[in-house]
Amino acid sequence: MYRVKEYVCPQTVEECAQLLRENKRSRLIGGNLFLRMTSIEIPLAIDLSGCGLDYIVQDESGQIRLGAMCSLRALETSPILQDYAGGIISRSAGEIIGVQFRNLATVGASVASRYGFSDVITPLLACGARVRLHEQGELSLEAFLRAPRRRDVLTEIILPKAGGAGAFCNFRASTGDFSILNVAALRRENTWRLAVGARPHCAALAYKAMEQLDGGAEADLAARTAAEELSFAGNMRASAEYRQALCQTLCARVLREVEK
Repeated sequence: MYRVKEYVCPQTVEECAQLLRENKRSRLIGGNLFLRMTSIEIPLAIDLSGCGLDYIVQDESGQIRLGAMCSLRALETSPILQDYAGGIISRSAGEIIGVQFRNLATVGASVASRYGFSDVITPLLACGARVRLHEQGELSLEAFLRAPRRRDVLTEIILPKAGGAGAFCNFRASTGDFSILNVAALRRENTWRLAVGARPHCAALAYKAMEQLDGGAEADLAARTAAEELSFAGNMRASAEYRQALCQTLCARVLREVEK
């Protein structure tokens, strides 16, 4: 169990950002679940729960905004997200561990921590999500995942107005376990996006496969290309070779589902 020497719960994002800047060893606290698996000591824990970041709203432009402190359970049950892109974000959140866990875990913590095993990052990436950071401003989720880590406060995740047709699937050894691999596909008009996560690296887009799909290629060819272009590694759940083979199967499955 981790230890906290000092705990604060600011009421504004500005206060959080200032404390983060002034205390180099401070940590932001979101859902606070995976920290419980560690034994680290945190000199200053900054709780984001008082900053009003627990929301799912559709703004006047049609974009959907997810507050960083929005729980995975809220993603799962939100009517707005259930109707967006075939419900792929809601579906991905609804299979994570158990309801009690999803009531506490937050989307902001999953994204900010760049968890490789995350089921929600993959469909967010496929949907072309953007993130808003207090200091850096707005940037694409893909750029954020690739960028060096910086001490900043992630405040919200923004989904484009047009949802499109989407599909999500994952494969895990048992219910409640982390995914061995997860895949999300999205088609907006004639443009495709295909993301693969839990490789076990963080989710990434399969650009060569997406280019083939935009050119009218069949699902099986694009799925094979995705498995060839992305990198995979092994861990206690599966080998790199197993994940690569699984990638082709799952990619073909979601692409066919979108094509229906």
